[in-house]
Amino acid sequence: MPLGARVAATASTARAVRKGKHRERYSDQPEEEATLLGDHDEDGEFPDDEAEHPGRPEPERKRSTSSRASKEKSRSIPFRPPDKLRLRFPPNIVRNQKYNAFTFLPIVFYEQFKFFFNLYFLLVALSQFVPALKIGFIATYIAPLAFVLFVTMGKEAYDDYKRHQRDREANSARYLILEPPPTGETDDGPHTRSVPSSALRVGDLVVLEKNQRVPADCVLLRTSDAAGTCFIRTDQLDGETDWKLRVAVPACQKLASDRELLELDAEIYGESFFDIHTFIGTFTINSPNSASANDNVLWSNTVLAAGSAVAFIIYTGSETRAVMNTSHPETKVGLLDLEINRLAKILCAVTFALSFVLVALNGFRGQWYIYIFRFLILFSSIIPISLRVNLDMGKTVYAHHIMTDSEIPDTIVRTSTLPEELGRIEYLLSDKTGTLTQNEMEMKKLHMGTVSYGFDSMDEVAHQLAMAFAHLGGSTATGVQLATRGRRDMSSRVHDVVLSLALCHNVTPVVNDDGSVTYQASSPDEVAIVKWTSSVGLTLTFRDRTRIELQTPAGTTIAFEVLELFPFTSESKRMGIVVRDLQSGEITFLQKGADVVMARLVQRNDWLEEECANMAREGLRTLVAARRRLSDQAYAHFKEEHHQASIKLEGRNEAMAAVVAAFLERDLELLGLTGVEDKLQDEVKSTIELLRNAGIKIWMLTGDKIETATCIAISTKLVARNQYIHQVAKLKTSDEVRDQLEFLQNKLDCCLVIDGESLQLCLNLFKNEFIEIATKLSAVVACRCSPTQKADVARLIRKHTKKRVCCIGDGGNDVSMIQAADVGVGIVGKEGKQASLAADFSVTQFSFLTKLLLWHGRNSYRRSAKLAQFVIHRGLIISVMQAVFSAIFYFAPIALYQGWLMVGYATVYTMAPVFSLVLDRDVSEDLALLYPELYKELVKGRVLSYKTFFQWLMISVYQGAAIMIMSLVLFENEFLNIVSISFTALILNELIMVALEITTWHIYMVVSEIVTLAIYVLSMAFLPEYFDLSFVLSVRFAWKVAVIVAISAIPLYIIKLIRSRVAPAASSKLL
Repeated sequence: MPLGARVAATASTARAVRKGKHRERYSDQPEEEATLLGDHDEDGEFPDDEAEHPGRPEPERKRSTSSRASKEKSRSIPFRPPDKLRLRFPPNIVRNQKYNAFTFLPIVFYEQFKFFFNLYFLLVALSQFVPALKIGFIATYIAPLAFVLFVTMGKEAYDDYKRHQRDREANSARYLILEPPPTGETDDGPHTRSVPSSALRVGDLVVLEKNQRVPADCVLLRTSDAAGTCFIRTDQLDGETDWKLRVAVPACQKLASDRELLELDAEIYGESFFDIHTFIGTFTINSPNSASANDNVLWSNTVLAAGSAVAFIIYTGSETRAVMNTSHPETKVGLLDLEINRLAKILCAVTFALSFVLVALNGFRGQWYIYIFRFLILFSSIIPISLRVNLDMGKTVYAHHIMTDSEIPDTIVRTSTLPEELGRIEYLLSDKTGTLTQNEMEMKKLHMGTVSYGFDSMDEVAHQLAMAFAHLGGSTATGVQLATRGRRDMSSRVHDVVLSLALCHNVTPVVNDDGSVTYQASSPDEVAIVKWTSSVGLTLTFRDRTRIELQTPAGTTIAFEVLELFPFTSESKRMGIVVRDLQSGEITFLQKGADVVMARLVQRNDWLEEECANMAREGLRTLVAARRRLSDQAYAHFKEEHHQASIKLEGRNEAMAAVVAAFLERDLELLGLTGVEDKLQDEVKSTIELLRNAGIKIWMLTGDKIETATCIAISTKLVARNQYIHQVAKLKTSDEVRDQLEFLQNKLDCCLVIDGESLQLCLNLFKNEFIEIATKLSAVVACRCSPTQKADVARLIRKHTKKRVCCIGDGGNDVSMIQAADVGVGIVGKEGKQASLAADFSVTQFSFLTKLLLWHGRNSYRRSAKLAQFVIHRGLIISVMQAVFSAIFYFAPIALYQGWLMVGYATVYTMAPVFSLVLDRDVSEDLALLYPELYKELVKGRVLSYKTFFQWLMISVYQGAAIMIMSLVLFENEFLNIVSISFTALILNELIMVALEITTWHIYMVVSEIVTLAIYVLSMAFLPEYFDLSFVLSVRFAWKVAVIVAISAIPLYIIKLIRSRVAPAASSKLL
């Protein structure tokens, strides 16, 4: 039965149905429903029409824990439901906006003022409205804060407006719904009405055309295909790019026209789960029920890939699976911003202490509490508001550098507040399909025991196949005539293996509008194998639920009847099919599957295990093909036993599997082994190696099977050569989990491969222990992960390690993980743009991560750290001068520099040179990528730490005191001159300090230094209240300023010189 929803249909009387009471049904595998993930690969199976047996006894309803929890969400919807019932359910509106008109200002203000930094400035700005506390221009305090807020609000409003536009586009897409014709009209055609997606309600019958997005969760009633099948693309839901088969409810597909749907007296019952792989429900018409399972439903956000269909809407808006599996984004804040916020608190404490000490030294005279506040405002430049402005502008510059980098074209920075985070990444969580791989499969090897065919010798296979068909004269007796001669001819063996591969699959050929044929299946491996059989001469031309037709190398068509189909599941790891050759009448059971399960089902051989290991080392995905011939009597016996097992009420699935194992799956004739390659993205191996050398631990989280994920982990070099791979799957008890954790604890150098179910159990029972051990492992691969599980893992690593986590993915199923990370990177891929739109950074391929992290991330972090500390130094030095000045002048809270000097100091006099630090770099791009170990250094956060912060604090105290004391020592008769001498010395000192900080000069740096100096010199002429021109132009002024600057700057230059010789930076050793 399909997709984790193994539901047996039941019968009920017409009377009971009319009353709508007893919707009896059961699920014989409750634990299967409750798992986070069902089985992806069962989509091709069709529900047994067991509802056709009204005489079957009625079972009691059973519910899993999962279904009990969702009881309130389960519902019964009759056809043509009354409006009162429809209004109980949410409207079908897509809404991804963060704000609305009422919440915008409160939320944005809260997000800004929860930072101590901004709150401090708000209080300082408000204090200027109190006359007793007023110092200087009000504008000098309010303008910078208003500017920062205005920029932030503008950016948030623009981002939200873009989200609103995307939502409006989705909500206004038009759909046709079926309606009864107006009374009095008798035409046969059903009436349709076009409505926007947002107007669709539960119970509407919606008509879907090819390539149309499914607007809500629907039950499929009819399709344009006579067999009642259609294909959907689910890449935005589960990240898999292959098409999935869906089947219409048989009772509706049998109707003569769509119009008859409007006259049905029927209802649909559905239970609600979060899981996108599970649906349990019944379709009830005034006759026995039929079961609705996961292959009868179309989830919202999937796309109808072929044909047209009519579907019944059962869940809308916030109750659709796509919305329930998406987490809401949080506002991301960079670690650097948090660190600076912490430093601001220290600086605030310094300000308080300084103010208090100055008032205390004055003996708390007069209105001392007002003096404390005046001092606080005087020293408010210790925490410079310009720091926020500088850092925000710096982030814009980094974003521009990233987007204009010709080596990583089409890279987009969507969250401009996080470029520095790229320099601190310690964990990288990656999706597999479409991120590490191209999701393009190709059959590379066929091994038949005594002979192996590589990719370059496939023409030999085609030749052998053509010979076999010619020899058999068009008859398809599978090598029986040849075998009777006592010798298996090579061409007949090739014929057998190719024929079995061409028949044993779930692939359907779909003819496109232009006449070309596309193969569709739930597994890309199968498509690759069927394409290969076509390339060697045996082409699949037709397939439905009961018949397969193949074209031989000679051009003739051979047909087979499909008698039984046993679809692939993650438990069985194999799929089987029983076919009857319509020419010879011969019945054959064909099976293909993973080597671990097939090895015990096939006849004894000496090569299978070894060859599977060889192929796995090459990174190929292996499948073993085998067969068993059945006589008519043997098949009839099997059929009877299988039917008896299928009507059991208890342990039905186990009974059916036991019958298949007893009659079919034993002593199979081993035909061959296939090796399929999943092509990797460009330069994935070298990227992963570089990132690992940079000290980044890489995890792979995928919705794919364990075997596939292990293959990719090997081929991408995520697992080092000869590294032990520890697979953990199907854990059921706490003891098993404890044993595995103990094993891993003692073997931290291995690679862990774990499935979603076991991962969930580990997290439920031993969350802290598991994360602690897993984060120490060199590589972790988690398979069969749901979107929410991926996000949970990202959050757990962040919470437990307190380290920066980057997530990268390319599909709608990766959105939750990308939003849960510190930094989310989306790849614009085959699976659409959903991941790229939700991410903080959008790239076009995985290998661009190297440049993004090791070059741009490293530079952004280093530059911002340097810029932040320099801006703090700029504020501290002037406050120290103010403190020295006040201390000497009887502790009076009088401003040393007022008005324009204070405005100019933070802007035109120092802004450009200080900001030019965002262009500084310590090593060239080639060296940064050649020595990824340089990145590892940054992760420790030593560029901006309490140590460096206190170093700058001491520098500021020394320089501020030196300038102020020296100015007072060289005091002239007028107070005016001390202002001009000390301020000029201060500006020159800052320009020299910027020059000392620069590692690699840029033309903009030189220009900014010269232009700033010129502006300062010119401004002296326009500010006569601060500068006495006759004194400024004198020689006395020049030598005194020169002495002061020399005393404040030269010692620092000497210290820097000594340090570069004694303890040089790691990067300087490479230059």
